[in-house]
Amino acid sequence: MGSVKPDWLAQLSPSHAPPPPGWWPLAPGWWALALLMVIALVGVSLWQRRPQVRLRRAALRELVQLEKTETGDADLAQGLEHLVRRYAVARFGREAVAGLSGAHWIAFVVAHGGTDWRGDAGAGLLQAAYGGTSQSDRTRWISGARTFFKART
Repeated sequence: MGSVKPDWLAQLSPSHAPPPPGWWPLAPGWWALALLMVIALVGVSLWQRRPQVRLRRAALRELVQLEKTETGDADLAQGLEHLVRRYAVARFGREAVAGLSGAHWIAFVVAHGGTDWRGDAGAGLLQAAYGGTSQSDRTRWISGARTFFKART
């Protein structure tokens, strides 16, 4: 055996460690995590929009049921007016809708997509809904409610 010199550490060969890893390009795991984050963000944004879609579909289903029932003009007008008002309160908020009546209510519906209720059709709907006599325009009443529900405003 050889003798051990006191500076034995100096006798070792120099270190050949690899250079430290860089930040770029990212490892595959980071790419997968970034992709999952993007998918999660898109999913959350679509999920938040979902209640409006469900509300619209429910209102359209109820409109179809009203359309199918064989009722008088007054019953149809009353059903349409209540359905549209319930939808508007749920969609636009109680503060924006609850205080509206008469011409202001019709103007709100027309401004938000129910253009078939403009003029005599809307006034006739309100008169028929609240016990007055008016000229029936069932097709415009129903199409006005349908376009109001489908409007994206």
